[in-house]
Amino acid sequence: MPKVRQYADSVTSLAGLMWIVLYWSVWYSVSYGRIEPALIAFLIVATATLFSSIYRPARIMLGRYHVRKRRTEMWMHILALPITLAFLLAVLVDYLLFPVEGVNKMLLFCVLATAGWLVFVVTLLFKLAVHTVSSSTPSSSKS
Repeated sequence: MPKVRQYADSVTSLAGLMWIVLYWSVWYSVSYGRIEPALIAFLIVATATLFSSIYRPARIMLGRYHVRKRRTEMWMHILALPITLAFLLAVLVDYLLFPVEGVNKMLLFCVLATAGWLVFVVTLLFKLAVHTVSSSTPSSSKS
């Protein structure tokens, strides 16, 4: 069971990193008017997605319960929460301080998505440490 968890954790961490790189490359492309970074990141994401859906061993491994569960957790950390928080923070800043334009809203989303991914990775590392410590301690003997 621990090998499946470690595999699921590493796959989802790398997938999350891949999506974070895509988000930042889109922001960079919009900010500086260059399409190359977003195009390269999109091609890498498309290649990884195509490979994982066509190559049968990868498809079987990614279809396992633990991987799907971790990917759902990862999407909650890097997409659902940052979109909601970026919208609420942008409205709050726009109302209280100064107007927030489209590029700055996207920057806010990228920062929140990166923070969410880092929280996800730290949570996975914490779970791994707890699981390692709990499995290495000898269980109490039954009397």
